[in-house]
Amino acid sequence: MIDAKDREIIEALQGGLPIVPSPYAQVAADLGLDEDDLLFRLADMKSRGVIRRIAAAPNHYKLGITSNGMTVWDVEDRCVAELGAHIGALPFVTHCYERPRALPDWPYNLFAMVHGTDRNEVEEKRAQIAAILGGACRAKDILYSTRILKKTGLRLKKKG
Repeated sequence: MIDAKDREIIEALQGGLPIVPSPYAQVAADLGLDEDDLLFRLADMKSRGVIRRIAAAPNHYKLGITSNGMTVWDVEDRCVAELGAHIGALPFVTHCYERPRALPDWPYNLFAMVHGTDRNEVEEKRAQIAAILGGACRAKDILYSTRILKKTGLRLKKKG
């Protein structure tokens, strides 16, 4: 559960931090808190699982990273958690997760998103993942993005 002040903090931050020299101090002042109290509340919400992280979500297209592929893998069930952890730790994998297969049409259970300046770079990264998965991988594919559909996380509806 969150109290009213925690909700205010989430609402204030869900659209992003202000681009100022001391963004947390600015948010705290806007909410009538001191910066230490704001940071304590954020750490507490993180430790309780209310929030997972505060992170930058850059528009990679504007950064010149215009080729984006969700690599999908059919990995032996006994290996998927361990291998997925290795894939997720790669510096070029932005997110990696396991999902149940939807047989017979969708055999893939491991997903890893990679980005590059062109498809050749993405394919090189996919080859590195394939090398790590080795013989535990039975099938693979890649789904290339054609546009950004959503670039936000979960949003709380503002009360009042």
